[in-house]
Amino acid sequence: MSSELAEAAETAVEQCLRVAPDESVVVVTDDRRERIGEALYEAASAVTDDATLLRYPPADQHGTEPPAPVAAAMAESDAFLAPTTKSLSHTRARGSACEAGARGATLPGITEDVFTTGLDADYAAIDAACDDVLAQVADADEIRVTSPAGTDIAFGIGDREWLADTGLVREPGGFSNLPAGEVFIAPETATGTYVVDGTMMPHGLLGEDQRLTFEVEDGLVTSVGDDAVREELEAAAESVGDAAYNLAELGIGTNVGVDELVGSVLLDEKAGGTVHIAIGDDAGIGGETDAPIHLDGILRNPTVYVDGDEIELPGA
Repeated sequence: MSSELAEAAETAVEQCLRVAPDESVVVVTDDRRERIGEALYEAASAVTDDATLLRYPPADQHGTEPPAPVAAAMAESDAFLAPTTKSLSHTRARGSACEAGARGATLPGITEDVFTTGLDADYAAIDAACDDVLAQVADADEIRVTSPAGTDIAFGIGDREWLADTGLVREPGGFSNLPAGEVFIAPETATGTYVVDGTMMPHGLLGEDQRLTFEVEDGLVTSVGDDAVREELEAAAESVGDAAYNLAELGIGTNVGVDELVGSVLLDEKAGGTVHIAIGDDAGIGGETDAPIHLDGILRNPTVYVDGDEIELPGA
């Protein structure tokens, strides 16, 4: 194991989750992320004698539930870490584990480069940036986002709660992505156009002239200007219908240490000064839509207005 992997794993276990010697830790991984899973297991084992590593075949789609024994182990742990090819963030297994009192972090789509780069971060600074953004958006009725690429979309917040992903997961039931750094919400509704010009799966980092355009009306995506994304949404819609097209999330990146998009949604959505908008499941972040898909698209150079007034974005 490389020293960089070991150091990043140590940061996750000791700084982000602050695992104690008397706690149980479950590391959930799959066949494609085995080295990262092993690094986290070794780091956890250096702190506690009650560490477990579980591995299963990669899922086909983000949001797919893990095997039942994995979900049970997560719920029975004090802390869990989930470096997986496909995201467990918006699964019922993750939500149930946190409801049971486990705290944890998912690392969806993580690569070794993103793991070693993204965990080399000042999490106190990320926490402060999240607090600053939360203070600016906390009482908003409407958020409007525009961008030079053509975005102009308004979000109705309603009674939904803003959440912060700081990377510091120290309380029972706490949850974060790693790498971390965003303030986000599941809006009650949205109408307008957004244009992704940063990163979005299944493409990764978009080309300089590549744009993915989405039309949204009353909280549903009504037009998808990209064949590959449309196919993924259509596949999800076969089982859940219109829920697959739910406008699920508005997020603001707060990690000013990420100053360049690299093609990893997990890292790029955290970049300070960016906005990301997601389609599909939002039940895990305060919404009411349960869907087997959650597709984030990152917008470069956005302007964000809170009830008509422009706010300051981290690093912008």
